[in-house]
Amino acid sequence: MRSKGRVTLIDDRAVIHPGARLGEGVSVGPFSVIGDKVSLGDETWVGPHVVINGPTEIGRRNKIFQFSSLGELPQDKKYRGEETRLVIGDDNVIREYCTFNRGTVQDRGETRIGNKNWIMAYVHIAHDCVIGDSTIFANNASLAGHVTIEDFAILGGFTLVHQFCVVGSYSFTAMNSVVAKDIPPFLMIAGHPAQPRGLNLEGLRRHHFDSDAVRALKNAYKVLYRSGYTINEAIDHLAASAEENAVVQRLIDFIRRSRRGIVR
Repeated sequence: MRSKGRVTLIDDRAVIHPGARLGEGVSVGPFSVIGDKVSLGDETWVGPHVVINGPTEIGRRNKIFQFSSLGELPQDKKYRGEETRLVIGDDNVIREYCTFNRGTVQDRGETRIGNKNWIMAYVHIAHDCVIGDSTIFANNASLAGHVTIEDFAILGGFTLVHQFCVVGSYSFTAMNSVVAKDIPPFLMIAGHPAQPRGLNLEGLRRHHFDSDAVRALKNAYKVLYRSGYTINEAIDHLAASAEENAVVQRLIDFIRRSRRGIVR
C-alpha cells in the first residue's frame, strides 16, 4: 500500500491516472483502474478489479465492490465522443459487477445517482438515468436510458425498465417485472408487462406514513384502478381528497406529469 498526502490505502497494484482527484481517506484495492477526470470523495472505498472512467464525480463514503465498471461510454449509437459525465452522491453501496454509463448530449449530458442507495450485484444503469435517494436495486435490475427512479423506490431482482419510464417514490416492483410505463408513487407492481398489484403497504409502514395517509391512498387506489374511470375521470374524483391529503396530491401530480402513461 502507499499513501499520497492524507489519502491512504492505495494498493501498489492499482492504476491511478494523474488527472484523477482522490479525497482524504480514500481506499483503492489491487488491480483497480481510476481514470482521468475521476473524482473520489473522502472515505470512499473502492475494492479490487474496479474500473472507473471519467468524467465521473463520486461523493463521500461510498463502497464500490469488485468488478464494477463505472463511468464508461454510453451504449448509444448516437454517441460521438462528447464529454458527458456520471455523478454519484454520498453513502451509496454499489455491489459486484455493476455497470453505470455516462450521459449523452441528446439528453441531460449526465447520469446521476443520489445518496444512500443500496445497489446490489449486476445492476445496469444506462445513460442519462436519474436515481434519487435511498433506493434499493436488487440483483440484476436493469435500466434502459433516460429512466428516472424516485426516492425510496425498490426494484426487485431482474426488474427491467424501458427507456424514459419514471418509477415513483415508495413504489415496489416484484421479481422479473418488465416496466414499460410509469409507476405512480406508493404502488406495488408485478408481471410482464407490469401491472398494479395494490399499494406498497409494507413500504408505507416502514417509512411511518400515518393511518390517515394510508387510508387516503387506499381510497385513491380504488378510484384509480377499480372504479372503471378513465385517468382524467379518476383525477377529477380525487381532487377533493387531494385538498386534504398531500399524498393524494402527490399521486395526482405524478400522473399529470407522466409522458408514457401509467401502469394500469
